[in-house]
Amino acid sequence: MTDVLAILMSIFVLILALLLDLALGDPSPNSQWKFTFKLHPTVLMGKLTQALEPHFKSKNPKTARLKGALLALTIILAFSLVAYIGLWATYTYLSLFVYAFFATILLKQTICIKLETDWAKAVAKAIQSENLEEARKYSHFSRRESRDLTGTQITSAVIESMAENLIDFKLSPILSYTFFGVTGAVAFRAINTLDGMVGFKDPEHIHVGWFSANLDTMVNYIPARLTAVLIVLSARILGEDYKNAWAIACRDHANTPSRNHGWPMAAMAGALGVQFEKPSQYILGEQTEFLTPEKIIQALRIRNTVLILFGILCLPLIVFVRLYFFLY
Repeated sequence: MTDVLAILMSIFVLILALLLDLALGDPSPNSQWKFTFKLHPTVLMGKLTQALEPHFKSKNPKTARLKGALLALTIILAFSLVAYIGLWATYTYLSLFVYAFFATILLKQTICIKLETDWAKAVAKAIQSENLEEARKYSHFSRRESRDLTGTQITSAVIESMAENLIDFKLSPILSYTFFGVTGAVAFRAINTLDGMVGFKDPEHIHVGWFSANLDTMVNYIPARLTAVLIVLSARILGEDYKNAWAIACRDHANTPSRNHGWPMAAMAGALGVQFEKPSQYILGEQTEFLTPEKIIQALRIRNTVLILFGILCLPLIVFVRLYFFLY
């Protein structure tokens, strides 16, 4: 494949994957088509991790860490090698169009935009209608117990998750694709899923999940800080308080347990002029404005602007990398 064709194909696959996500989204666990949710690669990664984890545990902390590293490498290689070999085979033995089709499908599975948008809008609408029971149906959106949350607390949780997910389900997989192709994006999704499955500091996972948690922190280190900068720039473009966004990001990013997620969450809090709080864990920002459902829509606009800016940034990077490598 010529350099020009490799560049065009890489850009085409990325654009098509984004358009596919915006058109179809991801299967929801609330959907009547639950079998599609169960077949999603992220779900399969989680199930395989869950199935293998008991075999990689040990009462000895050092042994548990070693086995945890082997568990992580097993999951990452299991999915990334299948992706690489499958794409290489389709390109080598079938055709460029078949390759582009499967590359697009695989890359799309690592990104989540539409489903998050739909859930965020549904929560905002439910809270506006004072239907908290409906809003609480989306508790999995923010991964926290929502049974007793108020409308303000649900709003906070949703926006926090949107800021956090800018890293995990948007910028990081796209950046991985930019430098390492579809296989890189799949490998990132495996790393991020492992962190969500075993990367906890509770007694059960603190050793076996140590490698997964630290690997996720490493691969998200640059994207997290880049996300915060892009939130500040987006706030400037949209007429939000970009100066406060940067000030709060610098001041409060270390308040969260995660070394990375505090950056975009604090920047978003500053841009919106609100305060996020996860009881007994962290407080971000200052409450100069109330956390109303309209703030969810404002956060969506900032998120969308971040994605546009990031897309513009990635295009020259794709050109540069593909001048030297063709990546499956």
